[in-house]
Amino acid sequence: MNFFEQQDLARRNTRMLVLLFLIAVLILVIIANVAVAAFLFFGQNYNVYSGNSKGMTDFLSYFGWARFGNIGLLITATVALVVLAKWVALSNGGKAVAESMGGTRILPQSRDAAERRCLNAVEEMALAANMPVPPLYVLNAERGINAFAAGISPADAVVAVTRGTIEHLKRDELQGVIAHEFSHILNGDMRLNIRLAALLKGITFIGDVGDVMLRSSRVRTGTNARSGKIFGGLTLIGLSLWLLGWLGGAAAGFIKAAISRQKEYWADASAVQLTRSSDGIGDALKVIGAYTSGTLVHAARATEMSHIFFGQIEHRLWQGFATHPPLHKRIQRVDPQWDGHYIEREIVRYAQQSSEATSAEAGVERYALVAAAIAGTQANEPMQRELVEDADFEPLLDPLDQQDAALVEIPLLFVQHCHEPLGAHALVYCLLIGGQKPLQQAHLNVIKAAGILGLDTLITTLYPGVCALGPPYRLPLIERCLPALKSMSAVQYRTFKDVLVTLIRVDHQTDLHEWCLFQLVRHYLEPEFIRVRPSRARHRKLQKVAVPVQTALSVLAYEGNGESQALFRLGADSLGFTGMAILARELASVEVFGRAIRELADCYPLQKPRLLKAMTLTAHSDGILSPTEQEIIASVAAVMDCPLPSLAVSGTEQV
Repeated sequence: MNFFEQQDLARRNTRMLVLLFLIAVLILVIIANVAVAAFLFFGQNYNVYSGNSKGMTDFLSYFGWARFGNIGLLITATVALVVLAKWVALSNGGKAVAESMGGTRILPQSRDAAERRCLNAVEEMALAANMPVPPLYVLNAERGINAFAAGISPADAVVAVTRGTIEHLKRDELQGVIAHEFSHILNGDMRLNIRLAALLKGITFIGDVGDVMLRSSRVRTGTNARSGKIFGGLTLIGLSLWLLGWLGGAAAGFIKAAISRQKEYWADASAVQLTRSSDGIGDALKVIGAYTSGTLVHAARATEMSHIFFGQIEHRLWQGFATHPPLHKRIQRVDPQWDGHYIEREIVRYAQQSSEATSAEAGVERYALVAAAIAGTQANEPMQRELVEDADFEPLLDPLDQQDAALVEIPLLFVQHCHEPLGAHALVYCLLIGGQKPLQQAHLNVIKAAGILGLDTLITTLYPGVCALGPPYRLPLIERCLPALKSMSAVQYRTFKDVLVTLIRVDHQTDLHEWCLFQLVRHYLEPEFIRVRPSRARHRKLQKVAVPVQTALSVLAYEGNGESQALFRLGADSLGFTGMAILARELASVEVFGRAIRELADCYPLQKPRLLKAMTLTAHSDGILSPTEQEIIASVAAVMDCPLPSLAVSGTEQV
């Protein structure tokens, strides 16, 4: 799958969505004018049986450009205000969407086995997609098997699953569903889904007003002729608005279905690529086919967001309005040899779940008690296990954490600390502490001045081990710290960011490693706490951003392993800039590099893989990305809002 082509397709689908939306609004304006003309015409006590030959002429006399413009302006302004309000509500990120439907965040410290298994699946898919782990939410009240991904950009994306999903699906099936949702993130579908929900709410809002007016007109407060005429007029207006809303809803349903169905086929195919198997997603769909609750979702806000879910949230007698393809067709796409039989599984009975608000606090306290005792014995597994048993510290023996630690080749202790806010703080700060004694002491003084209880002690304990990991493990370590860091409060985040900036500025200079770490952390954490403007496609051709391209390639050429001029030529020539010259070293600072990357983030989706491939060529002459260079490219991709599902250390052929 070419995710960049899918991002470009999502952008073009947005244009089609806007065009269809404008056509639908125009039709509503025309129908509204006809309704008003009819109301005024029949309001003159016109007798249709009188045989008056001027009836149609009189009716047409109620049409006029002035009235058409006024009615059109009223409807357009109403729709625009509703769309704006809905967009503002939904643009707070995936967290706002998940919580609006009753979702509860699953913390890394959860003791629920099913939740831990789902968290582990999300972490594995994030590793396969080469992107940070997004927060995971669960809709505890929903028994159907369903899921969704929401957000404006990969930085503020969340994945949500129903309780039925994590209770009824096996591990590989759960991976298939999660991979399907990750593909929506990679394909750029999330922003399109949010725009679709906002625009369609504007169309259907008129019908909601009409429905309220119809209900109000049923309550008669008087029996005189005047009140009867008032309520009769109210009924007619309400009926007209309801009819407008019904027609708008029909148009909205067709638009939603037309745009959503094909995206689901693509997401299923992408899930096969990410999991490297068709069995997971295929078996999940087969389980749904035999499951009583299917993919039904009953949350109050689910209907208007039906197009973002993994499966159809309500029964449809006619597929014209269905937001998802028929189940059997989806199965046949991923498993052409399917025999038509669904997978029947015993229904799991479970009680209503509730979030454990104090689990994180308990975990941090217990970590503080044993961290110092076990940090120095990482290489001695028997001794570590003995210490853990003595401390009665169960999380360190979690098999899912052990599996994750083995997968990324990071010590189990660090993986466990990644799941705790205090431990995640410490690990990120450790990556910035200088190696020389004076600078190291200055960094530790900054951390002590922050006044976070136990943090300086934990950092002193963990720092030698973090240094021993080296560059190959910095990026996986940062990515695993992000979910725990997202559980901070806004005040805690401001403190965390201030300390981070101060640590970088202690030596009065910023190197590329520090820039990379700060950009990764800032880009994926900031949308959780403040409103951030995502990148937008403005530059169709790279010639419009020639100066930022020159700056970015120059900085990477000086950082690369080889002759700077030759490295620069590799990248520039691959983009067609044969006459471009490398900047002088004194002009190629990290500061100007950062500004250049932010400007390149506004390129069109299909231009971004070209840029990243050129940067990869420039970073290393033999096309093989070292861990440090991979960290640079991953940071650049994060700033550009461009996840790289196929980027690997093996080289540029996979970019």
